[in-house]
Amino acid sequence: MSDAVRADALLADMPKAGRGQLKVFLGAAPGVGKTFAMLQAAQAQLRQGVDLRAGVVETHGRAETEALLAGLPQQPLRQLEYRGVQMTEMDLDGILAKPPKLVLVDELAHTNAPGSRHAKRWQDVEELLDARIDVYTTVNVQHLEALNDQVRDITGVQVRETLPDWVLQEADEILLIDLPPRELLERLRDGKVYVPEQARAAIDAFFSQTNLTALRELAMQTAAARVDADLNRRYRQLGQEAPAVRGRLLVGVDGDAQAERLVRHASRVAERRHLPWSLVHVDTGGPRDDQARARLQAAQQLAERLGGEVVTLRAEEVARTLIEHAGERRASVLLVGRSRQRLRRRWLGRGLAERLLRFGEGLEISVLDTDPDRTPAARGVRQPLVLQDYLLAALAALGATALAWGVSRVLELPNISLVFLAAVLLVAVRSSLGPALVCAVLSFLAYDFLFIPPIFSLIIQRQEDVLTLLFFLLMAGLTGNLAARQHRQLEALRQSQAETTALLELSRKLTAATDRQAVLAAAAQQFALWGDVEVCLLARSADGLWKVEAGVQRLLAEQERAAADWSWQHDQPAGLGTGTLPGGRWWWWPLSGEEGSLALLGVSPRDERPLPAERRRLLAALAQPLAQALARAQLAEDLEAARLHGETEQLRSALLASVSHDLRTPLTAMRGSIDSLLALGEAIPLADRRELLEGTRDEAERLDRYIQNLLDMTRLGHGELKLARDWVAPVDIVASALQRLRPVLAPLQVQTRVPDELPLLYVHAALIEQALINVLENAARFSPPQATLRVTVEADAAELRFAVSDQGPGIPEAERTKIFDMFYTAARGDRGGQGTGLGLAICQGMVGAHGGRVTVGDGLDGKGTTLTLHLPLHPQPQLEEE
Repeated sequence: MSDAVRADALLADMPKAGRGQLKVFLGAAPGVGKTFAMLQAAQAQLRQGVDLRAGVVETHGRAETEALLAGLPQQPLRQLEYRGVQMTEMDLDGILAKPPKLVLVDELAHTNAPGSRHAKRWQDVEELLDARIDVYTTVNVQHLEALNDQVRDITGVQVRETLPDWVLQEADEILLIDLPPRELLERLRDGKVYVPEQARAAIDAFFSQTNLTALRELAMQTAAARVDADLNRRYRQLGQEAPAVRGRLLVGVDGDAQAERLVRHASRVAERRHLPWSLVHVDTGGPRDDQARARLQAAQQLAERLGGEVVTLRAEEVARTLIEHAGERRASVLLVGRSRQRLRRRWLGRGLAERLLRFGEGLEISVLDTDPDRTPAARGVRQPLVLQDYLLAALAALGATALAWGVSRVLELPNISLVFLAAVLLVAVRSSLGPALVCAVLSFLAYDFLFIPPIFSLIIQRQEDVLTLLFFLLMAGLTGNLAARQHRQLEALRQSQAETTALLELSRKLTAATDRQAVLAAAAQQFALWGDVEVCLLARSADGLWKVEAGVQRLLAEQERAAADWSWQHDQPAGLGTGTLPGGRWWWWPLSGEEGSLALLGVSPRDERPLPAERRRLLAALAQPLAQALARAQLAEDLEAARLHGETEQLRSALLASVSHDLRTPLTAMRGSIDSLLALGEAIPLADRRELLEGTRDEAERLDRYIQNLLDMTRLGHGELKLARDWVAPVDIVASALQRLRPVLAPLQVQTRVPDELPLLYVHAALIEQALINVLENAARFSPPQATLRVTVEADAAELRFAVSDQGPGIPEAERTKIFDMFYTAARGDRGGQGTGLGLAICQGMVGAHGGRVTVGDGLDGKGTTLTLHLPLHPQPQLEEE
């Protein structure tokens, strides 16, 4: 035995992380003492100091049961009103609001009152377990879904309240509460189970010696199967060989009346033999009435509840398709029902079972015979008559007769039959096999009556004409059958292609979507093509409210919101057609990623009927790429936010670090001028005083620019200052920057080269202007007097560029890759001498926040430096015409 198998067995025996423990008290029938045993166990836990609470306990008036319940803490029951009748149910929300360690929940298979969150009590228990609350519960063996048919055969009573077998299989502990049938009958007669009137009726209808014995055997078999499974797991934990799970069981199901019976039998066989199992339906494309579709859907839903896999295949030949699928899934057992609908196939040896036995070499074929008493119900299913198709058959036969009569003078008799064959083919392609056979019979009669001597008589004189007519009828039937089969296959292929096309189209749209809104818009556009349903996509805001991000905008009722909340929290479908809050009009499916729910898909059928299983599976298939696209969009948004945060954080750090460099220079100059004015006063000539005051003003303006730049960048780094983008003309940015720096640029010869027609920029105008000002001021400080400073603006299809060229000392080629580092200094260059300290790192951060960059090149006439701000262009806005 491999270490992996042993490890899996050990992990399976460990308590499930994040989930409570479930202990089930299993009995064969009411009255064996399940509730009494559960309360005894609870009393023992209470004496050990365990925090427990009785969620719901049904004592049925039994004094000894009520005595055990009296000392236990109880959760008050929830009062509900349904059609004027007061009902009580377990208060699930009350328990979850103040969760204990252990909860007692009686009658696991109980059906909740309408208006409850879940349709079944076992679903309430699942939610308690998910909340890490341990549960003690009780159940009778007749309530197991897989045993429903056996219980009906034993007792003659159809049990309506059932629970999926997997609930019992996932229990951490099962305790069988056994009581011999004779003692149980004595308890019934003594009134310890029901009141005397009910007890007599129960003994006559259900609690007979034979029934109780058979139910007791079922309970023991169920418990024994659990013990056997536990024993196998223990062997695997020890590293020893255990009975291996071999192959898979496939059950082939059609839409007949015995489909659910076949599914339950398959579940029991699979559990006894420890086999995984699948329900397989082969869709041949043939017509199917609403009743058959409903039965098939019910069987598929039952298989899902019992833990089986549901597979739908599309093909014409059922037997070969089942065998091929069994080979693909490495199945060892194939279970089918005995077909009684088409006796002609059995007579000819071509029934489904016979074909499976003929072709299924190496495969175990099991055929379940149905009850003869229910066979007529299965045979009674009829395909709906479509009058238009049969009218088409009559008109086609009439048209072929007229055409054949018209060409009978120029064509020989054998060739005339081809006209009728063409009519049969036409009907078969346009409708189905039934109308095609009707057309063949009518054509046969017309051919005999009008063209076979003696004419205008059904009498045939020549023997060879009899053979001709028989061959004609045979060929008409075969060709009609072949054409009808091709028609059904074509319809099945169209349906399959429609589903595949829907997946491909949605995937294509989602691939092109770059953000969350684009993903949701693409999904809503795809779902809008379905005219029989309404679709919406919900998201939850920060304050916990639902908002419709795409699809139908409609207010949700309280029950709809409750179903949406539950689906979002538990990452499971809820609403219409499910077992959780099914009373609304919407079916909710969570779109989840690794970090939890991303959105909620809501589907509301216009006919207000639950979605069929095929449509739900298609929606689930479409939801998978949609959830992946939402996760991808969320990741892209997070990466963009992280990149922007990194850029702005670097910018903020540079600004804060440059305070000691950038603020000291203007402050020192201002302080020197003010000290000179205070010390010398009137002794300073008027022209000199004016010069000192103007210098102080210039330094104050310079200091104001630094401080404003510092505050804006600090707020941007903290996320308080957003990029308030707007459309702005590049010429306005250049003009404003030159105006603000007019005193600084006065000693220079400033040239501007700005084309008349330039695209608009979608930027934060103040930040880009500040970046341009910093570059211009830097160039002015390192340019000799009367030197040329040129500002150039140019654009192409992708970006727009602001270039500032000077005739200063320039930057050596080897150092141009380092000048964007913070506080980089050199003996020459823009960072040398009396540099501002803000430097190119700040400018690059301003431009980088917009997705741009800053580059450095040679200046004018081989001297100085050219700094270029590159900014990306966006699609230009549509200007409204006056």
